[in-house]
Amino acid sequence: MDNLIEVKDLHFSYGTLKVLKGINLTIPRGKVVGIMGTSGCGKSTLLRHFGGQLRPTQGSVNFMGQIVHELSNAELYKMRLKMGMMFQVSGLFTDMSVFDNLAFPLREHTDLPEELIRDLVLMKLHAVGLRNARNLMPGELSGGMARRVALARAIATDPALVIYDEPFAGLDPISLNTITNLIRKLNDALGTTSIVVTYDLMTSLKIIDYMYFIHDGVVAGAGTVEEMTNSQDPAVYQFMHAQPDGPIAFQYPSKPYSEDLSIQA
Repeated sequence: MDNLIEVKDLHFSYGTLKVLKGINLTIPRGKVVGIMGTSGCGKSTLLRHFGGQLRPTQGSVNFMGQIVHELSNAELYKMRLKMGMMFQVSGLFTDMSVFDNLAFPLREHTDLPEELIRDLVLMKLHAVGLRNARNLMPGELSGGMARRVALARAIATDPALVIYDEPFAGLDPISLNTITNLIRKLNDALGTTSIVVTYDLMTSLKIIDYMYFIHDGVVAGAGTVEEMTNSQDPAVYQFMHAQPDGPIAFQYPSKPYSEDLSIQA
């Protein structure tokens, strides 16, 4: 099938708070797809459905021909081996060296000899420019270096899908440009499919092939970079052009401010 992931009418709530209200999207194989939206719009909640950490209240996620929420624990574990993840805060094991951080998934999930694991780890570190940092501990890395190690670990097992959750947050301009280019180059070189989940619009638009914009629990807009940039949909236009006024409110939904004050006029 041409699509690695198909999401159909996906709903999910945290108690009475409805977060996803009917998400529909597809992730084509071999592409870099951006999933964007303001903070709290449900991007990370959607990711948890991809990996099966959450079960939908309605709808489904189909990953490589399997309905994720219908899988047994053993099947879910096997499915997750086909996914790589770069976390928002890198998520490196602090008591392991850079080398052992990358070797961990290979040792855990394969029967490869240690000699081959060593070569694979050095290959991934070389791809992100950190081969000579293999003996450093995470605490000895700069923020940008830690992100690059996290990226290398995400692709250590050559997964079919790599998910980048806010990969650009907190990076200096040089590190930001480096990480951005690496995501694009590694996706194409390895033949993987990449999902970039972010609200960093200007950076992500440089590398994505297609974009989904999530607002109010649904896909409010979708298209190529050019299509989304030229969209006249009010919510999409406000987000794409960083307009302060529009249908996307800055304030979290609440009662009038005056009603919360102890002294009312």
